[in-house]
Amino acid sequence: MIDLRSDTVTKPSDKMRAAMAAAEVGDDVYGEDPTVIRLQEQAAEIFEKEAALFVPTGSMGNQIAVKLHTRPGQEVIIEARGHIFNYEMGTPAVLSGVMMRPVSSGDGSGHLTWDEIASALHIGQPYYTSPTGLICLENSHNFAGGSVMTVEHCADICTHAHAAGLPVHMDGARIFNAAAALGSSVADLTRHCDSVQFCLSKALGAPVGSVLVGSKDFIAEARVWRKRLGGGMRQVGILAAAGMIALEDGPKRLHEDHANAKALAVGLTDIPGVAIDVESVATNIVIFDITGTGKSSAEIVAALKDAGILAIGFGDVIRMVTHCNVSAEDVGVTVKYLRTYFA
Repeated sequence: MIDLRSDTVTKPSDKMRAAMAAAEVGDDVYGEDPTVIRLQEQAAEIFEKEAALFVPTGSMGNQIAVKLHTRPGQEVIIEARGHIFNYEMGTPAVLSGVMMRPVSSGDGSGHLTWDEIASALHIGQPYYTSPTGLICLENSHNFAGGSVMTVEHCADICTHAHAAGLPVHMDGARIFNAAAALGSSVADLTRHCDSVQFCLSKALGAPVGSVLVGSKDFIAEARVWRKRLGGGMRQVGILAAAGMIALEDGPKRLHEDHANAKALAVGLTDIPGVAIDVESVATNIVIFDITGTGKSSAEIVAALKDAGILAIGFGDVIRMVTHCNVSAEDVGVTVKYLRTYFA
């Protein structure tokens, strides 16, 4: 199968498997797993933050951050298509007792401006309103088609937020894709954020895991909440070893995924009824509108599956994501099939 559903489906490389087999391990709940310690130190160094914590999933990393930055009854401002709001099962309400305040980006990029955020703030308002406690950003932005937020854009939001007494959390599940697309470092892209979560298990290719980075005090408290949420793992160095390979080797080849995504987007442009903005494809995510084809996304996805190609439909759009297990040839096969199908 050509699996374009997500970059979460990647298989660990032989190098990762060898590293996992040879990993030195200890009990991480006691803070004694040397491989986990090295991964966390490496992540903190790359992001130029004080400390880092290895967590099982990106959602757990995000939710720990929301919990630590807020108190019950507050609101969290987020772009309307943000992952934390739409695809983390209402956990901010369940775990942290906070409401999400979704705000749509005026330009459709998925990245709010400070003016858009400011219009939704509840600071110094009557006591019967829900005060703003946190701003959440996402880079790259999954359901805005992998769009990216620049260093300057993020810094501007963080500067204004901090002046207003508000922390900023970055859902950087694919922050390395954003860095590759912009020619920036992940440290520069997140320098002013109070916390950042990034995934090892998406475009970087590891089988499991994410990392949460921030200040030493923040990460110390995050460790407590990781345990409370059932994320206190024991000899988990066998997973951290794969994460280290992902962190070292993964970023070097992301440009290949981006090139394949762009080629896929270009290949879709001349299919009748398919609408796609090629210029907006900046990273490894391709979202195209199929309204004009007269078919539903479910019909098209089913036909693709019968042809050995996996994708995901969302209403009137289909999403395809390139990754290390998708080749340029796979992209060519996909485009050829879709042209034949719609012809």
